[in-house]
Amino acid sequence: MARTLSTADDRREAVLASAITAFARTGYLGTPIAAVATDADISPAYVFKLFPGKESLFVAALDRCFELIEEALERGARTVSDGTPDEILDAMGLAYAELIADRSLLMLQVHAQSAADVPEIHDALRRGLARVTRFAATRSGADGAAIQHFIAWGQLCHLTVTLGLDDLPDEWARTLTRGIRHP
Repeated sequence: MARTLSTADDRREAVLASAITAFARTGYLGTPIAAVATDADISPAYVFKLFPGKESLFVAALDRCFELIEEALERGARTVSDGTPDEILDAMGLAYAELIADRSLLMLQVHAQSAADVPEIHDALRRGLARVTRFAATRSGADGAAIQHFIAWGQLCHLTVTLGLDDLPDEWARTLTRGIRHP
């Protein structure tokens, strides 16, 4: 029986997927490379062969996170043919809400914000936010104010999901979640 060996690129993809999961669970500081390696079912030494250190692995995972966000926004935008900028942004927002229902990508972003004092993570977070902002503006054709509202709304969605505000009957929670839809 012939066995196909994984290529370094395949392993790299598996490590990135595992890194997203592991870092989303316990954050940058709380996640050793060994945890990512265990999740990817490879040795820590091989992880270090693919990524020179935990910082570069976290940054690569964060870059992948924003790549996946952009792909989700594009999928959402494609559901609206000949839509207005607001309709396109709405569809993008729904696609993003579906994407973060898994919570790994959402929590990775939250942990990245808490580790933003690490210069490389800070830069990756800014780069990702710039990427998403530019994409939303270009793809939707919306003006700056609408894009600002879209990004701010997304951050409010983050709070809603991470704190489970949808489930609270309190007036303050209903105020914050009014109009927000999550799958």
